[in-house]
Amino acid sequence: MITTYEFLTTWMRARFSDSDRGAALIEYALLVALIAVVCIIAITALGNNADSKFSEVSSSLG
Repeated sequence: MITTYEFLTTWMRARFSDSDRGAALIEYALLVALIAVVCIIAITALGNNADSKFSEVSSSLG
């Protein structure tokens, strides 16, 4: 039969141990997703600006 001390030590190990590798993996995945979204938004904005500049230059040349 398990004693109160053994139960308490088992519960404390399970509750406060340093097994947060899964949480770190999720945090890294969220960080990569956020960086990807920011890059897509930046590339879209720069692409639209570049397109308007090229159109402006081509109309002034032609």
